[in-house]
Amino acid sequence: MPAPKALSSTSLRKFSDPAQFTFQSTDELEPCSNAFSQARALSAIQFGLRIHNGGFNIFALGPAGVGKLTTLHQAVTQEAATRPVPPDWCYLHNFDDPQRPRALSLPAGRGATLRRAMQHLVEELSASIPAAFESEDYRARLEELEQEFKERQSEAIDQLGEQAKAQNIALLHTPSGFAFAPLSAHGEVLKPEHFQRLPASEQQQIEQTITALQQDLQKLLRQFPLWAKEAREKVKALNRQMAELAVTHLIEDLQHQNSDLPAVYDYLMAVKKDVVEHVDAFLQSGDNRTAAAGPQIHAGTAQLQRYQINLIVDNSSLACAPIVQEGLPSFGNLLGRVEYQAQMGTLVTDFTLIKAGALHRANGGYLLLDARQLLQHPLSWDGLKRTLQTGEIRLDTLERSLNLFSTVSLEPEPIPIEVKVLLFGDRQLYYLLNEHDPDFQELFKVMSDFDDSITRTPDTERCYAALFASICRDHQLRPLSRETVAGLIEHGARLAGDADRISTHLRNYTDLLSEADYWADAAGSEQIRREDLQQAIEQQIYRAERMRENIYRTISDGTMLIDVSGAKTGQINGLSVLQLGQFAFAQAVRITATTRLGDGKVIDIERETELGGPIHSKGVLILSSFLATRYASEHPLSMSASLVFEQSYGPVEGDSASLAELCVLLSALADAPIRQSLAITGSVNQHGQVQPIGGVNEKIEGFYDICCSIGLDGTQGVIIPAVNQRHLMLREDIVEAAADGQFHIYAVHNADEAIELLTGIPAGEADIAGGFPANSLNWRVANRLLELAQLRHDFAQRNNGVSGDA
Repeated sequence: MPAPKALSSTSLRKFSDPAQFTFQSTDELEPCSNAFSQARALSAIQFGLRIHNGGFNIFALGPAGVGKLTTLHQAVTQEAATRPVPPDWCYLHNFDDPQRPRALSLPAGRGATLRRAMQHLVEELSASIPAAFESEDYRARLEELEQEFKERQSEAIDQLGEQAKAQNIALLHTPSGFAFAPLSAHGEVLKPEHFQRLPASEQQQIEQTITALQQDLQKLLRQFPLWAKEAREKVKALNRQMAELAVTHLIEDLQHQNSDLPAVYDYLMAVKKDVVEHVDAFLQSGDNRTAAAGPQIHAGTAQLQRYQINLIVDNSSLACAPIVQEGLPSFGNLLGRVEYQAQMGTLVTDFTLIKAGALHRANGGYLLLDARQLLQHPLSWDGLKRTLQTGEIRLDTLERSLNLFSTVSLEPEPIPIEVKVLLFGDRQLYYLLNEHDPDFQELFKVMSDFDDSITRTPDTERCYAALFASICRDHQLRPLSRETVAGLIEHGARLAGDADRISTHLRNYTDLLSEADYWADAAGSEQIRREDLQQAIEQQIYRAERMRENIYRTISDGTMLIDVSGAKTGQINGLSVLQLGQFAFAQAVRITATTRLGDGKVIDIERETELGGPIHSKGVLILSSFLATRYASEHPLSMSASLVFEQSYGPVEGDSASLAELCVLLSALADAPIRQSLAITGSVNQHGQVQPIGGVNEKIEGFYDICCSIGLDGTQGVIIPAVNQRHLMLREDIVEAAADGQFHIYAVHNADEAIELLTGIPAGEADIAGGFPANSLNWRVANRLLELAQLRHDFAQRNNGVSGDA
C-alpha cells in the first residue's frame, strides 16, 4: 500500500469565480433578505404565526448573528399586515370599589377620543356647575330654604313664649340661651327681691310652671337639630337638582356619541350619578355655604381625576396588528405596573398611575423577546407563563409578588389577551428550558432552528451577492465589486469551516463590510475592492492575535520545544486549537511516548494528573483496544506505555490527537523515527480508521506559520483525515506555498497510511494468517510485542521457580 501523495494546491481552497456574476457592482442588484438561507426556520415561523391554537408560540434558536431577529421581524411584518388593528384599552375609576379599577376595551382610536371627551367634560362641569350655583335662581331658592328653617325655629320659640306669657311667665333670650322669668301684674319681669316677697305658695306655683315650661323648651331644642338636618337634606336635594341640570345635557351628548358602546354608556351613567353625589368637588373652595348646608368638601384636582380616562393602550396610529419588541423585559416592563406618588410622607396611588407593559401593547399582535434577557429578570418568565396560561394580563406589583411590603395597592381588573410570543436565543438555552421547565413545551410548541451555514452552490452564491448588496444599502456602505463578492463568499466558506458551505452569520458579514468600507474610504475608492476586504480581514486578525504571536515566538526562540525538521523516535507534533473570543488559532504540541514491559496498560499522564478530559481519555482507551486487537490477539499485551503532552499546563480535551498518540506509540514500539517536519491531527477508532476533526484549516495554517517562523525548508506539512478534505479553505499564501512545493498537505484514511508517511517505512498489510511482511512497520511492532510477551512469560517462570524452591 503506497503512502498517500500530497494534495494538489487546487484542492486546498475552493475559489469563487467572479466571472459567474453578471454585474460589475452590487448597485446593480435588487435587495434580498436572508430568507433563502433559512428556509426551514422561516417555514416554522410562518406555521407558528398562522396557527391560532393555544400554546403555538415560537422559539427561534441558533447562534448569535445568524439573522434570527431580522427574519422574525420580516415574517411578522408580513403576517401582521393581514390582521386587523386590535382595540384600545383603558382603565376607569370604579365608583363602587376604588381599589379595583375597571378595564374597558374600545375600538382602535376611540380610546383617545373618549379620553379627550372626558377631559372636556370635566372642564365644562368645572365651569357650568359653579355657574349654576352662583345663579340668582339657586341663591333665591337657597335663601328660601334658609328662611324657612329660621322661620320654623322662630315660630316654635314664639309659640312657647305665648304659652309662657299666658301663665304670666316671660321667655327671655340671653347670651347663653333661653330663660324663663315670672311677670308682674303689669306685665313686667319680677326682680328677684320682689319674687322673694311673694307668698311661699305662690312662689312654689311659679316654680312649678317654669319647670314645666323648661321641659317644653328642652323638647323644642331637641327638635332643632332634626329640623337642621331636614334643611340640609333639602339643600342637598337642591344641589343635586342643580347639578343634574348642569350635568344631564353634557352627559347625554356623550352617551349619544357612544351609543354603539354599551359599556361606555353605562360608565357615563355612573359618572353622572357620582358627579351629582360629589358636586362639591366642582365648587370653588372660597364659596360660603350656610350652616344648614353642613361642612363643605373641597377635593381639588385629585378628586376630579376620578373622571379621567387612563388610556394605557392607544392603537389609533396603527394600520395593522402591533409588533412589539421589548428590549428590557423586566417584570414591570413586561406585565405593566402601578406607580406611586409620595404625599406627606405616604405613598399613594390611583388608577391613573397604572402603566401598560409590553404584553398590553402587543395584545392582539406579536411580542418579540430575547429569551436570555427575559430569564435574567426576576419573575418575568413566571409572569409571562402565567399570562399565556390564563389568557389574561393580571397586573401585580413585583414587591407584592415577592411579599417585600404590604402597602395598600390597586387590584386592576385583568385584561384578556390574545398575543403571539416569539422568543429568540441560543440552542443551549432552548434545550435547557425544554428539559427543566415542564411548562415550556406546552407554551412554545414551535421550534424555529436557524442553520449556521448553507450549501454552497452557484445559485446560493448569486443569492449571497444580492444579500451583500442589501447589507451595503441598509448600512449605507459603498457597493462591492464582483471580485469582492467572490472574496466575501470564500470568507463565508472559511467561517463555515467547509468549502462546500457558506456561513449564515450576517453580523460577521456586516461588521467585515463596515471595516472594508472604512479602508475603501481611506484609499479614496468608490467601491469596496477585494484588497479593501482583505485588509479588513487582516486587521481583524491583527487586533486579536497578540496571544498567538506570543506562543509562536516561544516556539521560534526555543522556549517551547517543537521540532520542524529531523526525525525522532517516540516523538510527534500534534495540533490543537485555542479559541479566544471570536479568534481561533492552532498551537503545535509535542507528544511523546515511552514503552516497556508491562501488563498492557497505556498510562495517560494527562488523565492521571486530572488534566485530561473524558473525551481525551476515551481516545487513549481506544488506542489500547487497537493495539491489543491488531498485535496481541493470541498472546497477552505485555507492554506498558506512557503518553504525555509535553509542556502542557492546562486541561486537555477532545480526541483529535488520538491518531498522533497512536502513531507515536507505534514509533516507540517499532523503534522507527518520526519525521518532525510533519504535524498530524485526526481521531482514530478501534479498527485504525481515521475520523474527521474540527478546526482543520486553523491547524494547518498554525503549523505553517510556525514553520515559517522557524524556517520553511520545503519538507514540512500536515497530515489530516481524508474526510476533512472537503473542509479545506486555506489561506491563499498556503495554497501558493503548496503549489510551489514548499508546504504539503496529506490526507489519510487509516493509521497505516499515517505511520508510513511519518516514518517512511512501509506499514505492511496483514496476510490471511495475521502475519505482516518482514521488516514492515507493523511486523516490527508485532515482533516487539511478542518479545515483550516472551520476556513477561520468562519472568513469570523464574519468579514461580523461586517461589517453589522457597
